[in-house]
Amino acid sequence: MDFKDKLNECIIRLDCTAKDLAESSGLSAATLSRYRSGERIPDSEQLANLINGMIKLAEKRNIDGFSTDLLENELLPFCTNRQNFDYEKLRNNFNTLISVLSVSVSELSKSINYDASHISRIRNGQRQPADPQKFAADILRFIVRRYTNENELSVVAELIGCSPKDIADESIYHKKLSEWLTSGVHVSKDYTFDFLQKLDSFDLNEYIRAIHFDELKVPSVPFQLPTSKSYFGLKQMMDSELDFLKATVLSKSSESVIMYSDMPMEEMAKDPDFPKRWMFGMAMMLKKGLHLNQIHHIDRSFNDIMLGLESWIPMYMTGQISPYYLKGAQNNVFMHLLKVSGSAALTGEAISGCHANGKYYLTKQKDEVAFYKKLANNLLKKALPLMDIYREDTHNELKAFLLADIKSQGNRRSILAAPPLYTMSEEYLISFLQAHFIPETEKQQILEYASVQRNYFETILSHSAVEDEIPSLTKEEFSQFPPVLSLSGLFYEKDLAYTYEDYTEHLSQTKKFADTHENYSVKLTNTNAFRNIQIVIHEGEWVMVSKGKSPAIHFIIRHPKLRNAIENMIVPVIEK
Repeated sequence: MDFKDKLNECIIRLDCTAKDLAESSGLSAATLSRYRSGERIPDSEQLANLINGMIKLAEKRNIDGFSTDLLENELLPFCTNRQNFDYEKLRNNFNTLISVLSVSVSELSKSINYDASHISRIRNGQRQPADPQKFAADILRFIVRRYTNENELSVVAELIGCSPKDIADESIYHKKLSEWLTSGVHVSKDYTFDFLQKLDSFDLNEYIRAIHFDELKVPSVPFQLPTSKSYFGLKQMMDSELDFLKATVLSKSSESVIMYSDMPMEEMAKDPDFPKRWMFGMAMMLKKGLHLNQIHHIDRSFNDIMLGLESWIPMYMTGQISPYYLKGAQNNVFMHLLKVSGSAALTGEAISGCHANGKYYLTKQKDEVAFYKKLANNLLKKALPLMDIYREDTHNELKAFLLADIKSQGNRRSILAAPPLYTMSEEYLISFLQAHFIPETEKQQILEYASVQRNYFETILSHSAVEDEIPSLTKEEFSQFPPVLSLSGLFYEKDLAYTYEDYTEHLSQTKKFADTHENYSVKLTNTNAFRNIQIVIHEGEWVMVSKGKSPAIHFIIRHPKLRNAIENMIVPVIEK
């Protein structure tokens, strides 16, 4: 027998409705409904309210057998019989599982018959599942039956510390995942959070200095490459990649480059020289001013995708890369490579799992390059943007996107490094800018931008909810890394640092803004996970990751797997 059974027995003995008991206890009807269904059990305060409500009803109806002592003895054991269960471990492992597999919470909630908002509260620690073993069992059934392809099994195997072959059998898959989920045998890193942290700390200027990019000279010496050449095996494949980059850099053409490959990179990455030489060739191509349309192969494990994107961050920051992806799973029998520039084309093929036996073909013949160019353009037409990247030279396009979005309904949520500009009063902003001796022209630009932001969010709040997650810092924490005013949308790269008094005042104004706007809420956290980026989420639609400087840049991500990973990410809490 569970708490829900005892509660329903009491309701029958009281001869009352659930509504009667909810009103008498001061609890909401929805809360009591969850107690009756077993979805939730009350904490000590809620149990006390429930007992008081029962006693009031019993007195009104002259029913014996309802005293505080009797009810506590009857109900309390069913609230505490799981007190030794490690809920926090289950919560952390559950969050990790959702993140690495990009689990749709909406799909999960429908499958296990849990309210999506209740699952969200369990994830952030606001609620505990009434029956943790049943909750874990329901999750396991969903995962084991839903996530069964080769890539997904590889992700789960890495997560729980075994081989994919070990969990090929469904019953063993369920057993091993159950042991991990409820006991926390193995903890995986959060690849989404790691990717965002790298983006947060990346400085393009430092990177350029480190690789001496400004000192690179695009060579003009003719590259002695046969009109066409075939390559066989892994070693020659690496040569073909480098030869294609050389042919592209040394040609007179300034046409955009299209690149696609679903060939695995692991073996080539093991070579001590190839990654450096390939990166140098890519840097030379960007130095030449060529634009690159990169079609990423994302039909692979989520962790591999995030690790791959990390390596592209420096190139994304230049604004010369347009990333794409092909929707749907690609052929898992044949592997292909197609890279085309204005003067050269590289193509390759191999059987999946037999990469070393592949053939690669590089050509500079005009008719062949023209043919492969048509193929590449046709492929690009089938591709979808992996993310839209906006730098200062495309700020008007970003404005247009945001302006078009403000009338679109849907909840917004943000993870910010400082309070949002639109909650600061104009008067305080003027005094803040004067204290920083901002030139008049720049001051007017910032004030106009702040006004646009206020109007923008007033429109959104008229039809949708907005929640901002902001760090609440002690004076000591603040002094280590003073936050700066958020002006990334203005592409203003000067640091306008808060004083501690400014910061606390802006936080106070943000709380007042929440008091006067029904659809706005602010969530204060005890950790400042990011210092140079802010994340804005339009749930189910897109995620925007904005970096304020080095350089100021905005990434708008729509791809479901990447968007879900960031939407479902739980920022680690740092205990004070």
